[in-house]
Amino acid sequence: MSDHFEPVIGIIGGSGLYDIAGLEEREWRYISTPWGEPSDELLFGRLEGVRCVFLPRHGRGHRLSPSGINYRANIDALKRAGCTDILSLSAVGSLREDLPPGRFVIVDQFIDRTFAREKSFFGNGLVAHVSMAHPVCPRLGAALAAAGREIGLGITEGGTYLVMEGPQFSTRAESELYRSWGASVIGMTNMPEAKLAREAELCYATVAMVTDFDCWHPEHDHVTVEAVVRVLQENAEHARALVRAVLPALGATRGPCPAGCNHALDHALITAPEMRDPELAKRLAAVAGRVLG
Repeated sequence: MSDHFEPVIGIIGGSGLYDIAGLEEREWRYISTPWGEPSDELLFGRLEGVRCVFLPRHGRGHRLSPSGINYRANIDALKRAGCTDILSLSAVGSLREDLPPGRFVIVDQFIDRTFAREKSFFGNGLVAHVSMAHPVCPRLGAALAAAGREIGLGITEGGTYLVMEGPQFSTRAESELYRSWGASVIGMTNMPEAKLAREAELCYATVAMVTDFDCWHPEHDHVTVEAVVRVLQENAEHARALVRAVLPALGATRGPCPAGCNHALDHALITAPEMRDPELAKRLAAVAGRVLG
């Protein structure tokens, strides 16, 4: 039997991205999960002939704060919807002079500073530890960078995304600390999202869209809400163009991920089979059914 398959591209839209225009066969559909309510219904359709599933991370109308998002339900719902890959689009602040507003960064590392969120599908009764050394699928990251250059986006390949809890922005001291750590951009939403995508054996990549400089920058205090909103809207249009440009490269029939994303759980489960909590195993049916049987 061939192990090749038709990919289904999941798209998580951040601030300013609550829909995907141009989808054919579009249908909003509610997906129930054992982890609670996802942020919104999922929008199914085809774009550039490729099967896609879109989820607005904050819900349509931006109802949910970063700490109020049910990340486990979102990833579980995308997995249940048949997604094989996730493109995560996120508005961020810049921690580097060479990453001005309007710049897109294809993130390849994260620093997780969140503390008020459920970060794993696993737990007592069924313990697992997945590797996060390389948290982004290099195949997706490379495809996004290439597509961005082809359509003329200002795009930087590689960078570290510092994920803070929020909802408040950083203090000046925190911003300077994160800069000293070598972080490139700062936002509030891609953790534990990336960790959960890895547990669900989904290829995952982040496109961080810079809206302004964080408060370390001497010009930060002169940034107006109107200016940030204008950049946010421009970024959203560019993000839609990037998604449309990258889909032909991602939508072709393919085999297993070369980086092993779709086998992340092969050596992660540590609880002995006879000691596993059957109720937790049942909840894990979508994300970990391949290894749980």
